Amino acid sequence: MAATTRGSAVNAPGQRTIALTGATGDLGGRVLSALDRRGVTVRALVRSGTPAAARDAVRAQGGTPVPVDFANHAALSDALDGAECVVSVLNGLEPVILDLQGRLVDAAVAAGVPRFIPSDFSLDFTKTRPGDNRNMDLRRRFMARVDAAPIRATSILNGAFADLLTGEAPIVLPRFRRILYWGNADQPLDFTTKDDVADYAADVALDADAPRFLRIAGDVVSPRDLAMLMTRLEGRGWKPFRAGGLGRLSTLIRVARALSPRTDAPFTAWQGMQYVRDMSSGRGKLSPLDNDRYGKTDWTRAEAVLAPTL
Repeated sequence: MAATTRGSAVNAPGQRTIALTGATGDLGGRVLSALDRRGVTVRALVRSGTPAAARDAVRAQGGTPVPVDFANHAALSDALDGAECVVSVLNGLEPVILDLQGRLVDAAVAAGVPRFIPSDFSLDFTKTRPGDNRNMDLRRRFMARVDAAPIRATSILNGAFADLLTGEAPIVLPRFRRILYWGNADQPLDFTTKDDVADYAADVALDADAPRFLRIAGDVVSPRDLAMLMTRLEGRGWKPFRAGGLGRLSTLIRVARALSPRTDAPFTAWQGMQYVRDMSSGRGKLSPLDNDRYGKTDWTRAEAVLAPTL
């Protein structure tokens, strides 16, 4: 299928409208800004009762906040009417990923919206093992749901957010000058910054010929690569540090999950460990990559993410 170009996405004649959910969140706000840079009308659906400050933030980023009751099918369908694509950047567990997104799909179909981008933005959950990763299992279940609907879906898979390398993910350990890893120090890992994901998502939203899956990575580096990079950046020796094999990591996940209180948080410590396991095993590896589909060349490498931390 032919791909649109970045130029045509920006300069397409006539006014184009994209419906966006999750615009008040971190990634969603970045997607909103990327769409605004392309001159697109962005209808940002927000929950009824969303604080005025949050709605003002949406306007400041170029979107039009549309308060709606997501449980009201007719109101939701009306809010989506006239959009060429619904982009979901919602964050949560089953009530959000399955139930709320399911209502979005039903309303989009009723409104005649031709395309839907689900809130996947992850490693390749089509290749991971069922039961190994709660959040990937939810994405698989929603995949079956949206693929059964009369709407064209495109999932964007981007590996891990490279932004997490600066501290949130326990990989780069400045105090010890170590790169923590599990399994194989030479396992390639996919990382993409949130800004690059948002930039790419905006192009996908405007691409009527986008395929079912698009896989991107701003950089692909192994733990050994990261140690060499940090050595070069800091001028002092960094080394990979093997915390154990994948079997040990699986044991730790089971223990952490058993001891953790029940929570609706989508990213618990043990969930993060499940994500690391899928990356470290290679099962979630993205291949082939679709980085070149829209002509984007300014991908943010791991060096650009990590250099400011030193």
